[in-house]
Amino acid sequence: MLRRLMIKKTRHVLLLGLGISIGLSLGLARGVLADKAESLAKDLPWQDARLLAEVLERVEREYVNPVDDHQLLQAAIRGMVSSLDPYSAYLDGEEYDELKISSSGQYSGVGIEVSLEDGQVVVVTPLDGSPAAEAGIRPGDVIATIDGVAVNTSTLTDTIERMRGKEGTTVKIGIMREGSTEPLQFTLKRSRVQLRSVKSELPEAGYGYVRISQFSDETGEELMGALRDLRKSNGGPLKGLVLDLRNNPGGVLEAAVAVADDFLDSGVIVSAKGRTPESNFEMTATPGDDLNGAPIVVLVNGGSASAAEIVAGALKDHHRAVLMGRTTFGKGSVQTVMPLSGDRAIKLTTSLYYTPSGVSINHRGIAPDIELERDPKQLSPAPADAPLLERDSEVKRAIQELKVPTVSGRGAVSAAVR
Repeated sequence: MLRRLMIKKTRHVLLLGLGISIGLSLGLARGVLADKAESLAKDLPWQDARLLAEVLERVEREYVNPVDDHQLLQAAIRGMVSSLDPYSAYLDGEEYDELKISSSGQYSGVGIEVSLEDGQVVVVTPLDGSPAAEAGIRPGDVIATIDGVAVNTSTLTDTIERMRGKEGTTVKIGIMREGSTEPLQFTLKRSRVQLRSVKSELPEAGYGYVRISQFSDETGEELMGALRDLRKSNGGPLKGLVLDLRNNPGGVLEAAVAVADDFLDSGVIVSAKGRTPESNFEMTATPGDDLNGAPIVVLVNGGSASAAEIVAGALKDHHRAVLMGRTTFGKGSVQTVMPLSGDRAIKLTTSLYYTPSGVSINHRGIAPDIELERDPKQLSPAPADAPLLERDSEVKRAIQELKVPTVSGRGAVSAAVR
């Protein structure tokens, strides 16, 4: 998902006017303010407003369970926005808070990534340096209780919210671990947690690997730090880099631009077209290439979407990298988050974006330069502590491409090292 976090006074005015209009519509539909109907009917679809009020009244009066106007109107607003396209949405307070966390990359909690597996809340990984990691919580641990109360195994939201809280406060987490018959109790002090979107390692001398899982506000800075660490581990400049964008769902537009800019000296990175002045823009690269022209292979697949496709498209169109893998998802639209009253917001599609060559990838994706078939071995991966090149055959293939470019990839690599 690609988002632009903006607050515009004009939008508040527009939304206020829209709210007033809807309020007047419902009022008139129920027989209130009838004297103004003639003057306002030219601008608003009164038949639809009247129908909405009629349905609202019937549901409120006759639905099997009691419901109130607020509940129904919230649902109507949500349905109105979500009907526009798959990416536009109305965000209530909790959803808006989650969006801000994923965009900023920071929150206050214990630093555990969790998943719901077979009716259990399982620890995927404790984040490096987090209270959970320092306390000894391990991947594969099952969270059984929080502050003595059993976790809700029907949804992850409740568990995540209960582990988060004000910095400096404590939370007691009961963990079931293989070999233990009773929950192990961990008392953790919540702290500021940094969600790391960039991971890197040096799988082979001279060749770096960087994985970007999503694009948050901190991704650009994280990438620069990762490249510095790789050069330090290598004892000098890198000969090549594998940039892994597989299953990256996107994120913040500006972060994607920053990542592409790290590898480009000049030229357009992305442009966008919409109906308003703010939704029409073009972003360009600034001088400086953090790899000094060393070749890049970008790994992509059907889960690479939105902001990930901006990076892949820019590097491909400028012949700065070879794309390897499978055709990307094809989400070529920009969503703008527009704050509303009561700490709510709408996420609205405002633009279509275009790669430097002027192509819209919406609903079509970006085809790789080198297509890879799915490796059956990936379905039964090597142990998590095995070396990267044993765990991931596609990364191994990408490093081979950096060393000896194939005919299909040679053009992009040779252009990158001119």
